[in-house]
Amino acid sequence: MTDESEISGARAPRRPKPSPTTIGNHPLRPETLMMGFGFDPSLSEGSLKPPIFLTSTFVFENAAAGKRFFEGVTGKRPGGAEGLIYSRFNGPNQEILEDRLTLWEGAEEALAFSSGMSAIATLLLTYVKPGDVVVHSGPLYAATETLIAKILGKFGVTWLDFPSGATREEIEAVIAAAKVQGRVALIYLESPANPTNQLVDVEAVKAARDAAFAGEEQPPIAIDNTFLGPLWAKPLNQGADITVYSLTKYAGGHSDLVAGGLVGSKKHLDPIRMMRNTIGTICDPNTAWMLLRSLETLELRMSRAGENAARVCEYLRTHDKVESVGYLGFLEEGSRQADIYRRHCTGAGSTFSLYLKGGEKEAFAFLDSLQIAHLAVSLGGTETLASAPAAMTHLSVPDERKQALGITDNLVRISIGVENPDDLIADIENALRAV
Repeated sequence: MTDESEISGARAPRRPKPSPTTIGNHPLRPETLMMGFGFDPSLSEGSLKPPIFLTSTFVFENAAAGKRFFEGVTGKRPGGAEGLIYSRFNGPNQEILEDRLTLWEGAEEALAFSSGMSAIATLLLTYVKPGDVVVHSGPLYAATETLIAKILGKFGVTWLDFPSGATREEIEAVIAAAKVQGRVALIYLESPANPTNQLVDVEAVKAARDAAFAGEEQPPIAIDNTFLGPLWAKPLNQGADITVYSLTKYAGGHSDLVAGGLVGSKKHLDPIRMMRNTIGTICDPNTAWMLLRSLETLELRMSRAGENAARVCEYLRTHDKVESVGYLGFLEEGSRQADIYRRHCTGAGSTFSLYLKGGEKEAFAFLDSLQIAHLAVSLGGTETLASAPAAMTHLSVPDERKQALGITDNLVRISIGVENPDDLIADIENALRAV
């Protein structure tokens, strides 16, 4: 049978052999598929691992193929690019990475970006126009709040938020107020919230959205799943349309790269792909290759870090210099947060909020006395990291909003790594003596 590409003179590009996703009736799990899914060694001289494709442009087999590829990448013809064109649009490393990112949440599509914030910025630029309203949960990562409130605010975009643990009724009230204010373009969530570890009820948000909007008027629901994803939370299952990741964190996992990702439905990601093609926020091939390496051990690293965090938090829970521990494993039975956790999560994670008795002086004394844990921002790496959000990552947030959101001077955010848990407890115990 002659296909359309042969009629037009454009030969279809060589495609990788399909990767097996089942053995008989047995479906293969993501941690297995990370070892080779989407890569055909026969296309790369038999290399077991994908090479790094360090090229800015790709040679077309003929002019008709070049035309057809551009028809796809520009949207003139549906279906997207059918071949490699230019590294601002696509590349082998990025495409293999995106194929594997879809697997953890069973998503239709994935997009890779140069950073978590470039993913968020490209998402917002795709869906939000001047005069629109963004409804979001609070708190958000400080840079996300700044992007929505201060940068998009320059273009007439406004926002309304609801607290992370809000009920459906509270969410509906905020959406109703936002509809009066303008066109609601996007509902943006972060769960657990950074740095308070408060969970958002995604199912309640979807129910409120669906009740307030019909058909094509429905704004997408996007959620930053960096703290728990993709292992311990899969928000697409609860009704989110787009999941946002700082791939710098658990996916990268070694504190040696910066990248971002979006996963979700083709319907919602295709417009974002077009925006990314235009403004060039795709991640580079070397970073994509490093992420492919890291994804192979993601389940192992996250599992070990989660086990370590449970041990450390149990030690901290009753310490006389600790006011409280914001750890998802300690949620009060019967509470709203515990109910959300039961429905949405499969693990408590390895990043938590430690509230010391005192204020900034005590938090700084603790941080300055750590010897194994590193005083640095970020999370999800193999090493344990600790920081003071009020004085560091969330310094730009107005003081009154920080207080309202529980981002206090005595708050220390800790991301537990894969070290020996007894060594971590010894380090923390020693640092608490300085408080």
